[in-house]
Amino acid sequence: MDETTRSEKRRMRRDRLAARREMDPGERGRAGSAVRDTLTALPWLAMGGTVACYYSVGTEPDTRKLVAALWKRGTYVLLPVFLPDGNLDWAAYEGPDGLEPAGHGLLEPTGHRYGTGALATADAVVCPALAVDRSGGRLGRGAGCYDRALALRGPHCPAIAVVYDGELVEAVPGEEHDLRVDAVVTPGGGLRVFDSGVWPTGRG
Repeated sequence: MDETTRSEKRRMRRDRLAARREMDPGERGRAGSAVRDTLTALPWLAMGGTVACYYSVGTEPDTRKLVAALWKRGTYVLLPVFLPDGNLDWAAYEGPDGLEPAGHGLLEPTGHRYGTGALATADAVVCPALAVDRSGGRLGRGAGCYDRALALRGPHCPAIAVVYDGELVEAVPGEEHDLRVDAVVTPGGGLRVFDSGVWPTGRG
């Protein structure tokens, strides 16, 4: 394993997390509204189907508005459940009353779990990131749970990362196990689709 790459990833994580802590809470709220509006404007994403999405906590770009909007439109929304082995299970979002506190400040759905392979039938995955580069490289928090989860999605299920405007960068240090995303959403820049056959022509 390349220790230089690992060190660079740790440094970038520290920098990004520190910058997020200094953000005005109002900016996070505005980011959530922009992300919701951008993604719900995609007819194939908003009109039915199954979308797996993270449920934001702390300083993450807000996705709670997106989850609520998709659910109210009839989309089947799956939220992650973190397992002790570091993998992600998935359960349906059934409204804010169907969530319970979990470790690390997370909120997780309490309903039936569909297993780690649930993404095989999802239409899209909205995933967290600390930074994304202009070729789709994604910097996560280092646990690897989303890399493992994204490896189990179907061949026509795009992975869409959500970051703040300053977190779309020129380059993200990557290793062999790091999976790229197919698109990124930023509050100010909207949707950016990378060159990937996972995002078929006409779906955006």
